[in-house]
Formats: sequence, C-alpha cells, structure tokens
Amino acid sequence: MLLLWIICQSGGTWVDLSHAFDAETIYWPTAASFVLEDVFVGETEKGYHYEAKHFSADEHGGTHLDAPIHFFKGAHSVDQIPVEQLVGPAIVIDVRSACRQNRDYQVGVSDFLGWESVHGPIPEGAIVLLNTGFAAFWPDRIRYMGTDKRGPEAVAELHFPGLDPAAARWIVDTRKIRLIGLDTPSIDYGQSTLFESHRILFEHNIPALENVGDLSALPPKGAQVYALPMKIGSGSGAPVRIIASLP
Repeated sequence: MLLLWIICQSGGTWVDLSHAFDAETIYWPTAASFVLEDVFVGETEKGYHYEAKHFSADEHGGTHLDAPIHFFKGAHSVDQIPVEQLVGPAIVIDVRSACRQNRDYQVGVSDFLGWESVHGPIPEGAIVLLNTGFAAFWPDRIRYMGTDKRGPEAVAELHFPGLDPAAARWIVDTRKIRLIGLDTPSIDYGQSTLFESHRILFEHNIPALENVGDLSALPPKGAQVYALPMKIGSGSGAPVRIIASLP
C-alpha cells in the first residue's frame, strides 16, 4: 500500500520505458517468440462485446527482468526480490557515442567514473541505467542484435553493447545499487560466452533489466524508476513494465 501511495503522489512527467509484447518482440535466438492467441473476440449470445486471449512466452525476452537465480544458484528468484529493490532513484549513464562507434562496446569503469566526475558519487540505493541508444533500433533484429537468425548457431553472430565484467566487479565492490539495466538484449555484450557480468552481479543479488525502452527522455539523475515484474514463483526472469517519473 505504501508503494501505491508513493506512485499516486508522484508529480512530474511519466515515461514508459517498456517495449510492448507482440509478434515483433525480440527474444534470444534460442528462445521461443511471444504468441498471443484469441480465445474469444466478438459479440456474445447475450449481446455484449467480450475479448479473452491466451499468451505464451519465455521468461527472458522483450522488456524483462533477470532474477539473480538466472546465473547464480541460491540467489533470489523473481518472487523473492524485495519490492523496495525494484523502485528507486535512477541515474543514467549515456554511452551512445561510444556505442555508435563500436556495437560491441563494453561499458567500463571509466564511464562510471566519468559520470561521477560531473554528477557526484552514485547514490546508495540507485537504479543504474545504461543508455547505449540501441532502443532506437527496436524491433529490427539485425540492427538491434546483429542478426535475425534463429537457433543455437545464431548466438555467435550477436553484436550489441553490454557491461564490462570489470565494471560489474567495481560496482559490487565499491557501490551499493539496487538494480541495473540497459537497452540491449543482455547485460553482457553480444559476443560474451561466459556471461561474467551476470554472474558477478547476481552473486550479490543485484537483478538486471534488459531490453529497456528509449532512455533519452531521462536526465542523468533525478528520475524515479518503478520496475515491477510479473511475480513468477521460482522464476529466473519475468516480463516487466518499467516506468519513470521525471522531476
């Protein structure tokens, strides 16, 4: 109830940071696509309009949350993540220029220190969002992921930015954040085979948001973010609706 009160009392402008789930939703090449099927659409025999549909989807696709258990045994599943960890003040680190020059860019410690040199230390309890600019390519799979192929053989052709494992280690060792997210398919860059940033963050129960929508409307600091996933029991991930309130 307190969370609902906070949301209702928030002023300013609201920004939706989520992609819609539909036939164009981007999933990992080895995952099943989102499917929405009609159960009933039309007028009933009693004369009123009625719609009901069935959907199916993998946990990890579209705008979604990775729970720490996804890559670390015994860490939080989706339903175990404290609600307060999913709401908080956002900082946005803009790495669009670097990512335009190199689609395999890995956001490094220097990017975090560069942000801090202008805005001060990352606040304790912040939600960290990395703006690579790749949300602008959605839902073009080739521009967004590097390939539109499906199946295991397509994974080697993935090219998109991510978080450098050294930066992930720096975060858990020197800062106290609630959550981290970015506008690409994975917190590790496309060519990763060991998914080290996932493993480093998740060992410390720091969830990740992936396929976040357009971050360009958010300031470097000052926005409030709410990232509430579907509460899947024992889930390793879940679709999430992310919204931000601007000051």
